[in-house]
Amino acid sequence: MTVKVYEYAKCGTCRNSLKWLKNKGIDVETVPIFEQPPSKEELKQLVSRSGLDLRKWFNTSGEVYKEMGLKDKLAAMSEDEQLELLSGNGRLIKRPVVTDGAKVTVGFKEEQFEQVWGGSAAT
Repeated sequence: MTVKVYEYAKCGTCRNSLKWLKNKGIDVETVPIFEQPPSKEELKQLVSRSGLDLRKWFNTSGEVYKEMGLKDKLAAMSEDEQLELLSGNGRLIKRPVVTDGAKVTVGFKEEQFEQVWGGSAAT
């Protein structure tokens, strides 16, 4: 199985997730999220497949999020506007984003990875 990982090479969380996936024997295709964020349409599909609320996709601890004051602005924005923001600036997206085309995870929690990606490697 191969998964696509939108990541930032200097991000410790991203490095940990890549190491975890490789240790499970999962082939990884990395995409630099700052230089090549998912398009608005891709994001729409990824968000839908993740089952997460769109706000969970924002990197709330990031500098850009804070500089833009998004904590107070997101609630008033439409889904379309939020997707536009995320697709326009990869620094706003919580990372890593991992997908095999059907399943999607955002961020790295070992338990979640075990649940979503752990069983897949054996098949």
